[in-house]
Amino acid sequence: MKSLLIALALAAPASHACDAPPPARSDIDANSYYSDQHHSVIDPVLRARNIANTKPIEDFLSQVARDANQGDAACALTWLNSWAGQQAMLGKMSSEQAYYVRKWTLGGLALNYARIRQQATPAQRAAIESWFKALADAAMAHADAKKGGRNNHYYWEGLAVTAVGGVTGDARYLDWGRKVFEHAMGQMAADGALPAEMERAGKALHYQVYAATPLVMIASILDLHDARLDTLVAFTVASSADPSGIARRTGVEQEPVGSREVTIVYNRHEGKPPPPAGKALWQPRLGGALEVPNPLEHLQ
Repeated sequence: MKSLLIALALAAPASHACDAPPPARSDIDANSYYSDQHHSVIDPVLRARNIANTKPIEDFLSQVARDANQGDAACALTWLNSWAGQQAMLGKMSSEQAYYVRKWTLGGLALNYARIRQQATPAQRAAIESWFKALADAAMAHADAKKGGRNNHYYWEGLAVTAVGGVTGDARYLDWGRKVFEHAMGQMAADGALPAEMERAGKALHYQVYAATPLVMIASILDLHDARLDTLVAFTVASSADPSGIARRTGVEQEPVGSREVTIVYNRHEGKPPPPAGKALWQPRLGGALEVPNPLEHLQ
């Protein structure tokens, strides 16, 4: 861990003037890109359109993550403060996919902000955290109003709101995240499978892993140790190593998916050895470098 922190520090850019923050995006225009009823087959034209439309927001998160992880807190805070002052992402959402983009971005921004919060000025903290709360309120309102099944998107909403609770200290958001976690545990099958994700045909394994990822981070932030989560993680890791069980369950061969994003956070919280070394995990939506613990994690 110490060597990784040193490597990140050495990779930090020399002191420089920050690039000007891009104009804030109030509205989000995004579209679904699956072409089948199981949402498992990607339409490349629709996917390309969605990537192009959401690129300014993805780029903003990626830059904040790079700065926050590489020791350039001043630039990250300047960018966050700029979008906070313009109340970014609180305008019109074009579709359900737009709501997805907003919650992924909020969670990522809050987790990256956690790395640099201590370096923010009081004015920056007030502006950024007020903006995060407005976005969390919007995420909760959307989730609570939505009818029908709850799947991985609900869990990612739970992570976004929980992370906002972590950086602001507001118990209301932490409590809502706990509600999402409990709901997920209640949905889980006895063997650890998440039924809504098992309905995704050839992407069932992919979405089992994708759903487990925010749940282990929620558990770490809230310092929850739960035998049900142990079962979920064990099923996810075993299925990642051998997808044949999910293939039999769904009747469809599964795309191979790794589970290190799940295990690196889960093992750290449970005081277990880290998973086998591999390519460094970088995920702006989870706070950047996953090998470096997030300040919101409760470590053993």
